[in-house]
Amino acid sequence: MEHHISAPLTKEQTRQLKCGDRVYLSGIIYTARDAAHKRFVETLEQGGELPFPIEGSVIYYVGPSPAAPGHVIGSAGPTTSYRMDAYAPSLLKLGQLGMIGKGKRNAEVIAAMKEAGAVYLGAVGGAGALLAKSIKEAEIIAYPDLGAEAVRRLRVEEMPLLVLIDCEGHNLYEEGPQNWLNEQQGS
Repeated sequence: MEHHISAPLTKEQTRQLKCGDRVYLSGIIYTARDAAHKRFVETLEQGGELPFPIEGSVIYYVGPSPAAPGHVIGSAGPTTSYRMDAYAPSLLKLGQLGMIGKGKRNAEVIAAMKEAGAVYLGAVGGAGALLAKSIKEAEIIAYPDLGAEAVRRLRVEEMPLLVLIDCEGHNLYEEGPQNWLNEQQGS
């Protein structure tokens, strides 16, 4: 199934997204990789506030390359998501509803997603230049000392994604190969 949705997300939106669905995401999302996630959690532990509203937020695990003249952003392909697994449950508990990256997630993250009603969306690795075309605005909002890994506020239009893990815990990395195998045996 195909969905055109806007961020920030709502639980009504995430409940409609099923493992394997195609998503075209528009709206405001944020970038953060492992160094920024570590700072987020440390800030929260010290009673501080995050640099963006967490409720319904979508975080894209990306450290984009510098923008070429006349472009908003450089190549913006996803990084491997397991690097954020130690931090993601804390943010999900606060209301984050979407994550964009590539690769498998651990059991703790999936359990936190189910509890929060969140989804994990996949962006195609190696397609950073194509993904950058859907980014219409980019602004560093926190941790500029992290360079490419600084936290950015992005406005995206029709960013092409795939539901890798839905809010019920259905996981394309597990179910996809089995579904394919079942189709081959039925042929």
